[in-house]
Amino acid sequence: MRILTLSYEYPPLGGGGAKVVYGLARELVKLGHDVDILTMGQRGLPASETVSGVNVFRHSSIRKRADICHMHEMVPYLISLLPRAKRMIETRNYDINHTHFIFPDGALAWLLKRLTGLPYVITAHGSDVPGYNPDRFRAHHVLLAPLWRRIVRQAEYVICPSAHLQGLIRKADRSVRSVVIPNGMSAARFCAKRERQMRILVVTRLFERKGVQYILEALRGRNLPCEIHIVGDGPYLDTLKRMAANIPANIRFRGWLDNQSDELRELYETSSIFVFTSRQENFPVNLLEAMSAGMAIVISEDPGCREVVGDAAIVVPFDQPEFLFKTLEQLTQDQARCETLGRQGRRRLETCFTWPIVGERYAALLEQAVNSR
Repeated sequence: MRILTLSYEYPPLGGGGAKVVYGLARELVKLGHDVDILTMGQRGLPASETVSGVNVFRHSSIRKRADICHMHEMVPYLISLLPRAKRMIETRNYDINHTHFIFPDGALAWLLKRLTGLPYVITAHGSDVPGYNPDRFRAHHVLLAPLWRRIVRQAEYVICPSAHLQGLIRKADRSVRSVVIPNGMSAARFCAKRERQMRILVVTRLFERKGVQYILEALRGRNLPCEIHIVGDGPYLDTLKRMAANIPANIRFRGWLDNQSDELRELYETSSIFVFTSRQENFPVNLLEAMSAGMAIVISEDPGCREVVGDAAIVVPFDQPEFLFKTLEQLTQDQARCETLGRQGRRRLETCFTWPIVGERYAALLEQAVNSR
C-alpha cells in the first residue's frame, strides 16, 4: 500500500501520540508499505527527511513549544496544509489516508476525502474524544460536535488504542465503525538488565489530569529514602513546584527531555520504580516505556492504565495518599519485589504490545479498508 499519514504531532514534537506515529510508520515500512507523513514543522527542524524508510514532510507552523500545541496554532496550520495535501494526493497515488487524532487532523482528512475521494482511517488518541478530557476540551467538543460526527462517520474505521476509549466513542456516536488496536513499543527501546538505583521516576506531560499532585500529596510531611525525578513540562508545572517546596522528600523536576535523549534513557534504565497516577488515560505510552525498561510500576485505578499493565503493576486509589505512600515505602525497601514486577511488565510487553504484533494488525485493517471499496 501507499499510505498518507496526517499527524500534527511527530517527534521531536508532541508526547505519547507522536511516539505511536513514529513507531507504527517504521513498522509499516518494514512490512513492505510506503509511508509519507505530513506533519507540523517548527524552526530548526528539516522541512523533509527520510527516517528509517519513512518520508517525513514538515509543514510550516506558528507552534512555539514542542510539548504542547494550542488551538490558535492548529487552525492556521490546517488551513495552509490543505492545498499541499491535496496536491500530494493527486500526484502520489495513495491507497489510503491513515490519520492520527480526530481533531485536528481528522478535519483535514474529511475535507480531503470530499475533494479527492481518498478514504481515511483514523486513530483516536484521547483528548480528541468527547468526555475523555473535560477539564480542557469540554467547550471545544460541544462547539465542534457536528463536525466531529461527520469526521468519525465518514472514516472507514476509527481505531481506538483501548476498550476504554472505544466505550467513550460509542457513547458519543454508536454508528461509528470502531476497532481496538493497542499502542505498540519496541522491546529493544530500553535495556531491562542494567544495574538500578532505588529511584522513583515520573514521566508525563504536566497537566492536572495527569495526577502528579497525588504523588506529592502522598509525600506531604513524609520522606522516602530515594530521589524522585519528575520529567515533563506543561501548564501545571508551577503548581507542582509550589507543592513540592514544602515536602521533605528529595524531588527533582527535570523538565522536558527529548524522547531519544541519553538523559531520558539513563533515567528509565537505572531507576527502579515508575509511578503514574493519572485520572484519565487512553493507552499511555509512558507505561509501555517503563515496561520495556523493566521497571516496577505503580498506577492509579484509571481503566486506560490498567489495560496496559494488566496484572504486572500495583494499583492504588486516587484519593488515598496514605495508601500510595505505604506502597512506595514498601517498594523502596524491597528491591527483589521491584525486580519481580519489572520482569512481569517486560514479559507482558513482549507478549502483547511489540510493534511487529501491533503493526500486523494495523496493516491488515488498512488493507481491509482499501479492498472494501
